[in-house]
Formats: sequence, C-alpha cells, structure tokens
Amino acid sequence: MKSVLLVFAAGCLGALVQIITMNLATRYGLFHLLHVQLSGSSSLFWVYPRIVWGGLWGCVFLLPVLASSIFMRSFVLCLIPTGVQLFVLYPFYEGKGFAGLSLGMLTPFVVLFFYWIWALTTSITLRLAK
Repeated sequence: MKSVLLVFAAGCLGALVQIITMNLATRYGLFHLLHVQLSGSSSLFWVYPRIVWGGLWGCVFLLPVLASSIFMRSFVLCLIPTGVQLFVLYPFYEGKGFAGLSLGMLTPFVVLFFYWIWALTTSITLRLAK
C-alpha cells in the first residue's frame, strides 16, 4: 500500500510539472511555432483531471522495468501513457485521427515530450523519496 501511495503522489507531482510546462509552452507560443493545436490552461476543469490521471499513471512505476539510468527508465515508462493518448484517446474518444495527426504533424513528438517530462519528474521524485 505504501508503494502505491508513493507512486500516486509522485505521478501527481509529475503531472503538475507537466501542466506548468505546457502552460509555459502555450504562453511562449511553442505550440503555434510547431503548428500543433494543443494548449495548456490554468482552469481547474483542465488541471484537476490531468493531475488525477498523472497519479493513476504513476502506477506504471510499479512495473519491474530495468533501465541503466533515470532518463532511460523515464523514457521507457512514458511510452505507455503516450501510446494510450495517441492510439486510443485521440482516435477513438476525441476524434483527432490516428496519433492525433489532425492536431498537427508533430503532435506525436509533442505528446511524447510532455509525457517524458511527467515520467522524468515522477522518477526523480521516487528516487528522492527512497
């Protein structure tokens, strides 16, 4: 139970850092520059579900993934929520096409980058908590 609570909290913190990074990318026009129709928001209706899902996705850190470094481990584990976002949520639930390509050609790379930020923050938090 302690491990589940720890990965949930670390995942929530990772999601918060991801949200802040997305808001900065929106503010400074990164999405517009990349021709990707994504954006961050500070609305509670946008932030709250992402923090909860970040905590739930933190459970992937309970998987026995052996990686040589914290960067590699975070990259490997970020592929799971990225794959769900690109190949399940975007095409079937949001109608954004395969891998969200109707949002822009670089959407898969942008989604992968932001989930990597989430996973890296979660990995660092878990490493510091032990």
